[in-house]
Amino acid sequence: MDMDAGAFEALVIEELDLLPDDMVDRLDNVVFVVEDRPEDGSLDLLGMYDGLALTERTQYGMGELPDRIIVYREPHLAQCETLDELRDEIHTTLVHEIAHFHGIDDAHLHELGWA
Repeated sequence: MDMDAGAFEALVIEELDLLPDDMVDRLDNVVFVVEDRPEDGSLDLLGMYDGLALTERTQYGMGELPDRIIVYREPHLAQCETLDELRDEIHTTLVHEIAHFHGIDDAHLHELGWA
C-alpha cells in the first residue's frame, strides 16, 4: 500500500478522534507523533510509547517534557493491503501504545487481544 506522509498523519488523527473519550482524556502531557520508520530502519515496529508509564511515576510536575506516542508510517503501509486494514491497524496501534502509557505491559495486552 502507498500513502504519503500527510495523508497518513490525517488518518492517524481521524483514528485518534474515534477513540473513546475516557481513553484519551486521561492522557496528560502526551504528544502523538508520526514518523516514517523506527531509527533502526526496520518495518517490524508499528508504534512506540516513549515515556514513563503512570504506574511507574512517583511524581510528575511542571517542566517535564511530554511523553510521546509514535506511529510509524512505512511499517503500517508494508503490513496493510487495504484502507480498511490500515485503519484497523492504526486503531490497534494507538490503543496498544496508550495502554503502555497506563502501565499495561505486552503480556497483558496479549491476554486482552491487543498485541
